[in-house]
Amino acid sequence: MEDGTSKSPGYCESTVDDDYDVWQWDTREDCEVRQILDRVADKWSLLVIALLDCQSLRFTQLRREIDGVSQRMLSVTLRHLERDGLVSRTVHPVVPPRVDYALTPLGRTLHQTIKSLVTWTEEHRQEIATARAAYDQRREMMEA
Repeated sequence: MEDGTSKSPGYCESTVDDDYDVWQWDTREDCEVRQILDRVADKWSLLVIALLDCQSLRFTQLRREIDGVSQRMLSVTLRHLERDGLVSRTVHPVVPPRVDYALTPLGRTLHQTIKSLVTWTEEHRQEIATARAAYDQRREMMEA
């Protein structure tokens, strides 16, 4: 059999890491891991988690800092992050009511992961820009 040819359509042999299981990624919509990844990787959640690093913020402060988020989307995002145990919500018994949001210890561990992703993006930004430009140029040539 030629090198790089699979033995069967379902055969997945790792060439990098023998402990890596390609089948760990369950792509079904009802997969709990996929649902969690969909939640924490959406753009509003990422921004909320980034802003709550080392500080608690009120709803209005978060809304002011996140360009383009609607009041409804921010409410939904915060509710989901609270449900997942990533953000805590503290209601202060004052008039008018004051509510603060902060990362939980679990949320702080996720923040570290997100920080790594942002660092990777910053380090490879130029390579990605170059690849995008090359792709766009190829598409333009094909459409012409």
